[in-house]
Amino acid sequence: MTERRRSRQRLEISREATRLFRERGVAATSGEQIAEGVGLSARTLWRYFRSKESCVEPLLAQSVDAFVATLRRWPAERLLEEHLAEDYRLPADAAPDDAAAVLDIVRMTREEPGLRAVWLVINERAEPVLADVLAGRGGQSADELAVRVQAAALNAALRITTEEAAVAGESDTVEDQLARLSEAVRAATHGLVGNAVA
Repeated sequence: MTERRRSRQRLEISREATRLFRERGVAATSGEQIAEGVGLSARTLWRYFRSKESCVEPLLAQSVDAFVATLRRWPAERLLEEHLAEDYRLPADAAPDDAAAVLDIVRMTREEPGLRAVWLVINERAEPVLADVLAGRGGQSADELAVRVQAAALNAALRITTEEAAVAGESDTVEDQLARLSEAVRAATHGLVGNAVA
């Protein structure tokens, strides 16, 4: 199986797990039910994921990856907060319901420790990637303290604003979410411009 096909299958499993968690709750959903919903054996599912909660990783990672991709497209002369407000988008292969599904998962993390652990791991994995992007823009090393702190602040801005959007639910528009993300990025970066790391 190609890596691309494997990634698509993992994302399909993630969508099904999220659908079942929404309908039945995490406790009432089994790995076998998730596997059955996508036409796989439970054995195959467990080769892809270590627990039923970890089945949501691909959807959560997709939203974090979108943030990183937006950061990579950040023009040198723009404030990051301005760039995010205009450029942030999910990947082309995202399903129409993926953004809402991510917010539903994040909302469930408030009551489901297993999902919370997955969400925090996804955020932890993003931090060194953010540091690499910031370091490359400023001609610095990703190991430098200032770069690592900046990456941690950006990561926290993304996590917190996503959690706030999840709590706000349907009353929040995409514009509201982007405005909140831009505000959090402004607070985290103190007006960082594209070609400099403070």
